[in-house]
This record gives sequence, C-alpha cells and structure tokens, in this order.
Amino acid sequence: MGVKNEDSSVCYILGIRKDIREKIGKQPGDTVTVTIKEAQEAGKEKISPTAIEDYICIQPEKAQTYLRQVNETIRGAIPEAAEKISWQMPTYWKKRNLIQFAAFKKHIGLYPGPKAIEVFSDHLKAYKTSKGAIQFPYDQPLPLELIAQIA
Repeated sequence: MGVKNEDSSVCYILGIRKDIREKIGKQPGDTVTVTIKEAQEAGKEKISPTAIEDYICIQPEKAQTYLRQVNETIRGAIPEAAEKISWQMPTYWKKRNLIQFAAFKKHIGLYPGPKAIEVFSDHLKAYKTSKGAIQFPYDQPLPLELIAQIA
C-alpha cells in the first residue's frame, strides 16, 4: 500500500532490478520518480531514441550484443559517416542514408540498399534478402567482415 504525499500523489517503495538501475544511472538507495499510468494509457507513448546507443539500450538483451557488433563494424568501415536515427532505425549518413540496421524478434535487419544486395548477392545466399534488406538471424554468428565490406 502506498503513502499519500502532500500533493495527493501516492508514494510506493519498489525494488529496481540491477540491470535497469545501471541503464538509468542509479545506485541502490537512490530515489527514482516513476509515473504510473492507467492500464489503458500504458504503452501508448512510444520511446523514440535520438542516438544509436539509445536505440540499442531499449532493445532486448539478446539483440543488444548483435546490434553493438553491427554498429562497431559499420562505424569502423565508414568512420566519416554521421550517426543518427532515421525512420526509427540506426542510420549512417553522408549526404544520404548509406546504411541502416534494426532489431527484430528473430533477426537483425541490415538495409544497405538494392545496389549492395545485387553486388554482394553471391555472399548473401545463406541469408534471407529482399530488394534492399538482409536478415541476419540471432541463431547464427554475424558475418562482420561481410557487413564491413557492404558498408
């Protein structure tokens, strides 16, 4: 049961998991203010990350490792490109979108564009592809060297 504050809000003491505390920069014993929404309102607000690391941090843990590997590989391949979020995906930009990637339930999607899919088609036979996208399943190691070449 909560305790009413002077402003009529209710205060609850809750435990916060260590991984969540670390992500929000809090230590045990720190005060964290949380707004609890009604069930019908919960989930309506969508988190819109503004940086690639923010995007990675809000993904499931399983995806975070893959996303960080893809991000570091692309950053190493095209260090002159600007990093941003476009179409709600991590994007490398240099006067235009060069390459994007995103996390999905069963795979990482890489979006280098149709020309790259065509050029690297012989190397992509083990992966599901479409006109401008490649799917790298979580149950397979990432082909980081290939991703660097594509970038």
